[in-house]
Amino acid sequence: MSVITKGIRFETMGETDVIDITADVAMAVRDGDISSGTVTVFVPGSTAGVTTIEFEEGAVRDYQEALDRIAPRGVHYHHDARWGDGNGYSHVRAALQGASLTVPFSSGRLLLGTWQQIIVVDFDNRPRSREIILQIIGE
Repeated sequence: MSVITKGIRFETMGETDVIDITADVAMAVRDGDISSGTVTVFVPGSTAGVTTIEFEEGAVRDYQEALDRIAPRGVHYHHDARWGDGNGYSHVRAALQGASLTVPFSSGRLLLGTWQQIIVVDFDNRPRSREIILQIIGE
């Protein structure tokens, strides 16, 4: 059993910015010395999350609009009242989405569905520099 830990860095625009990181994760898995196992994709911080979606404009917009309905901007959040940073909605959205995702792989290939991509969503109310942690485990 082996473990490899890698990072992916990128800039975001915030405001529910959706970034497809599938190719980066696939490359990290392919370049490792592990042929079969799992890769955990983790985003540190409390205003971003990781999930999968069909990464096409319509599905992405549908997801963003659903999040606007579930945890809208412009309503009272206790976090905002305490800290005054106006991003209470981003913390709620990130908590609902989750900070990590585990994907199996075999023969160095991610076992995703045909139309399934790995995305990071930055919910914060400003652009951010993000790092995604990948932990690849297997043999």
